[in-house]
Amino acid sequence: MASTPTCTRFTDEYQLFEELGKGAFSVVRRCMKIPTGQEYAAKIINTKKLSARDHQKLEREARICRLLKHPNIVRLHDSISEEGFHYLVFDLVTGGELFEDIVAREYYSEADASHCIQQILEAVLHCHQMGVVHRDLKPENLLLASKSKGAAVKLADFGLAIEVQGDQQAWFGFAGTPGYLSPEVLRKDPYGKPVDMWACGVILYILLVGYPPFWDEDQHRLYQQIKAGAYDFPSPEWDTVTPEAKDLINKMLTINPAKRITASEALKHPWICQRSTVASMMHRQETVDCLKKFNARRKLKERNFYKGSSTCRPQYSYYSFSGAPESGVYPRIKPVMKAEIGTTTRGCSSLNYAVRGVQLKNMFSSQQESTESSNTTIEDEDVKARKQEIIKVTEQLIEAINNGDFEAYTKICDPGLTAFEPEALGNLVEGMDFHRFYFENALSKSNKPIHTIILNPHVHLVGEDAACIAYIRLTQYMDGGGMPKTMQSEETRVWHRRDGKWQNVHFHRSGSPTVPTRWVPAGRGSCSHAAPPRGREPGAWGFVPALGPAAGHRRLCGKRRQIPGQVSQTPATGQQGVVLENQGPPDQGDAPQG
Repeated sequence: MASTPTCTRFTDEYQLFEELGKGAFSVVRRCMKIPTGQEYAAKIINTKKLSARDHQKLEREARICRLLKHPNIVRLHDSISEEGFHYLVFDLVTGGELFEDIVAREYYSEADASHCIQQILEAVLHCHQMGVVHRDLKPENLLLASKSKGAAVKLADFGLAIEVQGDQQAWFGFAGTPGYLSPEVLRKDPYGKPVDMWACGVILYILLVGYPPFWDEDQHRLYQQIKAGAYDFPSPEWDTVTPEAKDLINKMLTINPAKRITASEALKHPWICQRSTVASMMHRQETVDCLKKFNARRKLKERNFYKGSSTCRPQYSYYSFSGAPESGVYPRIKPVMKAEIGTTTRGCSSLNYAVRGVQLKNMFSSQQESTESSNTTIEDEDVKARKQEIIKVTEQLIEAINNGDFEAYTKICDPGLTAFEPEALGNLVEGMDFHRFYFENALSKSNKPIHTIILNPHVHLVGEDAACIAYIRLTQYMDGGGMPKTMQSEETRVWHRRDGKWQNVHFHRSGSPTVPTRWVPAGRGSCSHAAPPRGREPGAWGFVPALGPAAGHRRLCGKRRQIPGQVSQTPATGQQGVVLENQGPPDQGDAPQG
């Protein structure tokens, strides 16, 4: 059988030149399209090193970038897969970062800031019209097309972008950069396009004074500030900013996303569309000075306090791109760390002056600062948050079982739920009827207290909308004689997210089917097996093996006498079991004979 020919379109059509940047699984190189001589930036991804989720993210980024065609967005011209590598061919933008260009200018005014944010808003509006939310708007992703005066601002890096339907609000995961995250993301509420407008508000604030509206050394306190919308316009630097500029910032930094200004509305704001008559033309030297230090601090890897003039605030410490070019040639490679750091006080603390010499020394010192700062990226935090989400919904499902609440159970489970469990006797059960029987005939009829513990949960994320969790489940209950007992099972559940809600689509439980026996008083020579307590999942109370009562006795008890509730071990294998007892009154006549 003939093998499929390997695609060589990129190597046939493009010539590669010097490296512009480098990441963990990718490298950016200047390239030229041979037939036309046009230069581009090629992001080359080593697909052999990518996980299944990384492949999905790559496909999503390419799909989104192909949608976006706007003069203020870095354009994707080609997407080519060859054996072991994927090539994304972007505009070659050589102007560097917008913020770096501003500090090199001899003149910078409110009107200039208005022109900058207008271009950013034009890009955001196009994204939103195309059903795309960027989710990572920040200075590093605002580039200039060239070094020419008046070059267009280009929005870059759609690695965290998502696709939404209209004004859809849903939980798409915890992603972004700390100082630019919106309150709804931090609250883990459903979100959508308004998150980009919040980030625009943060960017505009920085454009006007050179420092951000929210900062704190401690990331938790930073997040508390953002959720509370705790920013202000302190003197003296804000005294010279026009009320219209402050009004636009307030509309962008509105806590309630439903009331937050949209990109379309912002472009119609007087400070934007009537710039020549509304925005101040006064040169803002102190803003430029603060912005220089803000830019420098973004590049540093150690956490320090900012040393500056009386009008400059302590700034964030950003973790820089590993091997990324200073010129800002797109595509930028993701930084290892994005957390921003600052102080807990508004205005300039007296500490800025008291320890100025120490700060100046520390600013350029090696990494000898506090290690409180996390070295995880927001995407890593997103993974942790998603795993916790799976654990939480699993706990909710088990709680519904413990409460005998079939209605709550069905809301968490897919109607076509499949299951392998001991009570099905090796058969794959599909649908809810099998489980309904136990809810209606056993679980809902018991009122004894139940306590369930999930031990050692391991969550595997399978793409954006699927996950698998494996864990040990311990269930504590009171038997018919008032004694505490414990059961154990090993379980695996597969979850799928539909319309923003997780549903259990399959589970697999270990164990053996129950031998339906009853409680026997001590001394009768029989094992005290029992009917299951309330709290076991439908059909999930099988711990006595179907090997006959004597075998069941040996496996569960191991010895003649068992302390109630004690986990036992068989002498031969050391296998654990538990003594189960009937929740009803003793009935000696039905006892199995050993």
